[in-house]
Amino acid sequence: MLVHSVKIHLDLICKCVDSTLYRSLIKSLLYIIASRSGIAFSVGVYARSQSSPIESHLIAMKRIIKYLNVIIEHGLSYSKDSNLSLVGYSNADDRKKHY
Repeated sequence: MLVHSVKIHLDLICKCVDSTLYRSLIKSLLYIIASRSGIAFSVGVYARSQSSPIESHLIAMKRIIKYLNVIIEHGLSYSKDSNLSLVGYSNADDRKKHY
């Protein structure tokens, strides 16, 4: 999960943002979900507001992108010369970090 302490709340200001930009961010993140399933729930929540996105939704989408930039190095690495030896890197302490 991204950040456990952040909650979706009612935005009383409701400053609307460009829905085209918001939809393009959603499409990109939906594509990334195939390899980074940890963001699936968060992206799904914000994908529901594509028809009328507000500024707080856009800020949350940018937070997800920042999170992806931090974890971009995490993953599996395969080498052709290593007799199919698997070398894996994982951040098992991911829940305690806040991005």
